[in-house]
Amino acid sequence: MFEFLEQYPILLPLIIFFGRIIDVTLGTLRIIFVSKGQKTLAPIIGFFEVFIWIVVISQILSRANDLVAYLSYAAGYATGNYVGIIIEQRIAYGVLVCRIYTNNEPGRLIALLSERGYGSTIIEGMGSKKKVYIIEAVVERKAMKEIDRFIKEFDKNT
Repeated sequence: MFEFLEQYPILLPLIIFFGRIIDVTLGTLRIIFVSKGQKTLAPIIGFFEVFIWIVVISQILSRANDLVAYLSYAAGYATGNYVGIIIEQRIAYGVLVCRIYTNNEPGRLIALLSERGYGSTIIEGMGSKKKVYIIEAVVERKAMKEIDRFIKEFDKNT
């Protein structure tokens, strides 16, 4: 399949490295989609993940004593994990329960959450010295940085 690599030996480590990055990144995304119940997308990603892995590993096994190929495989794996994490953070798929603890009256914060389309629940409690408010809201992961910013504006100690 890759006979041309005999003429250009530097290409094999690059193919292994980038193939492994793609395969591991796809694996990371597949796991995310499996955990979210994506019955169509997860198997499609899994197909391409395993196909790329088989192509790459077959090239490794056909060159049993090639240390550069082994190092390319390991480096591609490590880099693929990194790339997968970066992509996962960018797509920020899913929702989170945001729990906010404050001693301030929560009315303004509730209004800010409501303006952005988030419902919230207020729980009043008593800390060791004074009253504490616990505000819970279910928010999209993509919006968490913005929400964190206006929570800090509401109460820097939150």
